[in-house]
This record gives sequence, C-alpha cells and structure tokens, in this order.
Amino acid sequence: FPLRIVLHIALTVLFILSEFWISTSAPPHRRGLVLGIYATVLSLGFAAGPWLFAHLGSSGFRPFGVIIALVTLAAIPVLAARNESPSIASDGETSNFLRYIWLVPSATAAVLVFGAVETGGFALFPIYGSRIGYSEADAALLLTMIGLGNVLLQIPIGMISDRVSDRRYLLIACATVGLIGTVFMPFFAQNWHLMAALLFVWGGVVAAMYTIGLAHLGSQLSGHELASANAAFVLCYGVGMVLGPQAIGIGMDAFGPSGFGWSLGLFFAAYIALVAVRLVRKILL
Repeated sequence: FPLRIVLHIALTVLFILSEFWISTSAPPHRRGLVLGIYATVLSLGFAAGPWLFAHLGSSGFRPFGVIIALVTLAAIPVLAARNESPSIASDGETSNFLRYIWLVPSATAAVLVFGAVETGGFALFPIYGSRIGYSEADAALLLTMIGLGNVLLQIPIGMISDRVSDRRYLLIACATVGLIGTVFMPFFAQNWHLMAALLFVWGGVVAAMYTIGLAHLGSQLSGHELASANAAFVLCYGVGMVLGPQAIGIGMDAFGPSGFGWSLGLFFAAYIALVAVRLVRKILL
C-alpha cells in the first residue's frame, strides 16, 4: 500500500511537470498541434497498458521487469533534454495553487467535465449497454470506438485550435457536441453502426476538451504560474474522476438507462453555461 501511494504521487508529479514542459516549449502558434500529439500518444499509452497486462499477466518478475524497462526508456529523452527544461523560478510571490482553479476556469472546468465524463462513462457504459440490449462484446466494441475517436481526432482538433483567436469558443463547441451526442444516444441505440459512428465522433470531440483546455491554460499563463496552474488542472481532472461515476450511477438508479445520458448531459450543460456567461461578460465589458 505505501508503494502504491508513492507510485501515484510520482505519476501525478510526472503529469504536472510534463504538461508544463510541453506547454512552455510549444510555439504559441502551434501549441494546439503539439498538445494534440501529446494527447494522442497519451491515449495510445492508456490503450497499451491493458494489452500488456493481458499478455504479461500479474505474477512473477516479468511484468515488473517490462515496466522497469519501459520507464527506463522513457527517462532517456528526459535526461538527454535536461538542459532544455523550462525554469519554474518564482518571482518571490507565493500563493495557493488552488487560486488557479478560479483564475482560468474555462480550462479547469473543461478538464473536470472531461474527467467526469471519461471515467464515469467508461466505467458505467457496459451496464448502460446491457440495459439497452447490447451484448457484452458489442458494448466493449463501442467503448473501443470512443477510444479510437480519442486517438484519431486530437491532432486535427488541436490544429483547429491554433487558428482560433479565443479557444474558449472551441471549448464551448466541444461541450455542445458532447451535449448533442448524449441527446441522440437513445435514438441511435437500436442501430449498432450508427451508435458506433456517433461515439467515435463524440469520444474524440469530448476528449479534445482536455487538449484544448491545456492549450488555453498555456496561452494565458507562463513560468511558475503555469506550473501551479497545471497542478490545479490535474487536481480538477481528479475531482471529475470522483464525481463522474457517482453522478452517473445515481442518475441511472433514479431514471434507468436514460439517466446515463442525462447525467452526462448535465455536466456539458453546466460547462456551456459557465463559459457562455464569461464570454457574454467579456463582450459587454
């Protein structure tokens, strides 16, 4: 148990610093593209983990040896580029990193929604699928379509984000697609192929809320402020991971299979309202 705590702390620090490094090093006019590549590689890594586990098993030294080898390989480019790492030096002012949640709320709320939808949706989709008549295999394939959309659409959407003056408009567009997708799920449920096409697009566009949110964060802050904001960003993702399964589970208990889409839609609707208010306020002021 203590080793698991150390592992999760190390992984959290790795996420914060790697995303800070990428955001800082990426050219401002190509930040969306670079972060799209990062999100694609990250998704491939998440997909490779279960595949490795299935083939290596969990007993003996072999799975641990393979992971040690992979971590060692991953450390090589980091060590090679150690002199290129950005500075996190503070200007002397200290502040609670939690304030960055409210400083760039369009980004931190986006990753909270993504964490809730991704974790809750993936965890409970097999149950939702079985309740609307899908076999376990068909539901698993639909989850694969979501993951495939996540992998294939991050780079194109990241490139689009580099061409907009205010990424908040693209974030609200992604949330709107997410909301519309949840509305159409019940109507597409009777046709597996239509559902697969819907979830492919839906999965990729919703996942872009993470990519674009990170790019928006990097465009608003720099230096030690960006490092602190990245910590707040990862914290919000973790909060979403906790809220998502609970909210969707409660929704399905209260309203049956329809509660799955309604719960997901509630997250998107709340985000759209938040960003819309901020955009309207900006226009009026």
